Amino acid sequence: MSFPQGFIWGAASSSYQIEGAAGEDGKGPSVWDVFCCREWSIAGGQSGQTACDHYHRYEDDVSLFKEIGLNSYRFSISWPRILPQGTGRVNAKGLDFYDRLVDRLLAAGISPCVTLFHWDYPQELYLRGGWLDRDSPDWFMEYARVVVDRLSDRVERWITLNEPQCFVGLGLEHGFHAPGDKVAVSQALAAAHNVLLAHGKAVQVIRSVTGSRAKIGFAPVGVVNLPVSESRADIEAARQAMFAIPSKTLWNNTWWADPIFLGTYPEDGWELYGANVPDVREGDMKTINQPLDFFGVNIYFGQLVRAGENGSPEIVGLPQGHARTAFFFPVMPEALRWGTRFFWERYGLPVIITENGMSNIDWIALDGKVHDPQRIDFTHRYLLELKKAWQDGAEIAGYYHWSVMDNFEWTEGYKERFGLIHVDYQSQKRTLKDSARWYSEVIASNGASLEKTGYQAP
Repeated sequence: MSFPQGFIWGAASSSYQIEGAAGEDGKGPSVWDVFCCREWSIAGGQSGQTACDHYHRYEDDVSLFKEIGLNSYRFSISWPRILPQGTGRVNAKGLDFYDRLVDRLLAAGISPCVTLFHWDYPQELYLRGGWLDRDSPDWFMEYARVVVDRLSDRVERWITLNEPQCFVGLGLEHGFHAPGDKVAVSQALAAAHNVLLAHGKAVQVIRSVTGSRAKIGFAPVGVVNLPVSESRADIEAARQAMFAIPSKTLWNNTWWADPIFLGTYPEDGWELYGANVPDVREGDMKTINQPLDFFGVNIYFGQLVRAGENGSPEIVGLPQGHARTAFFFPVMPEALRWGTRFFWERYGLPVIITENGMSNIDWIALDGKVHDPQRIDFTHRYLLELKKAWQDGAEIAGYYHWSVMDNFEWTEGYKERFGLIHVDYQSQKRTLKDSARWYSEVIASNGASLEKTGYQAP
């Protein structure tokens, strides 16, 4: 059985993780450029200064994307490459790069999907208060307008923000990611509110320029809870757990998605956060709650739940020795079925999996190829579960594999290889992995080939 007609088969990347050219052609510094200079921040003292050198090699890279057969490519724009100070003067060379990239993709028959923000916040704006400043949504709106004015005649699909749970929670609240701050809960929640306002204002900009042509979404982390069985009680317990806020962290679904899709903060979170809740001014929720076209979500794994006494959710631990990826993420294909289904049921919009994939221990073999059977098996299992979500009745519009090529994996540096394309960082040579060729078959068959088992490397 194939996936629906017109299904998006893509792969994804982000600007800081692949572009390199960190100080070239007028680009300003991002918080990640600065964070990578801090001792002990990044494994091996590495950075995204060069990364995959995609800035200079994008033409050859797009040719490889075409060879895989991708019908869409999701990439992010570097805010400080467009506006070196974050606001004000526009860097023409930065815009020109994305202009050329979009044209190259379209010439290859690949639809561009643009993410406006994937963590590389302008350092100059951080010094002015960053996401903690109430003006930050307007700074983001100014940036969005510059990009949309330039690219929207050719770009149809837009994503405002990628994984705010990470860049606010890990970056501001816990200090693990750039900019490396550890602010109070009240400040993290204030930043989160500004992020949501920035999303809403960016959507307004895209709509004002494109009207109904654009397809717009949002890409949070999918904090997935899945049932241990298909009993009605376990399914309901997993659903309850997935849309609850159990602790005073920002690692949840509803504090981010409910304002955007339902127009209100969830009551349990409002009560839990108590005096730390943000200052919500008149008109804020209307700004945040803009009509969207799809629910984008990044899903890698989940948490098992069963119905306890009175049907209340109980977390079930994984068995000893459970399968894990090289990044120690648990392998849980069912997360893609239940996460997708539950998000569709709650928010009522077509779901696009904007990230899913695994880090593997990959190298070039003696035959010159990269054999990664674990990634093939992983992706095969996850896509079969995504197909089950569709058979359950969920409306699913697409799937983007993370990532299109090996890249700079944030604080892990270059240790983790998530790509369909192997990158030798010394020579910058690219090699299609076996998984890329397997994915080509999946795309060509619109998912029908998933019913086969095994893969014979060419």
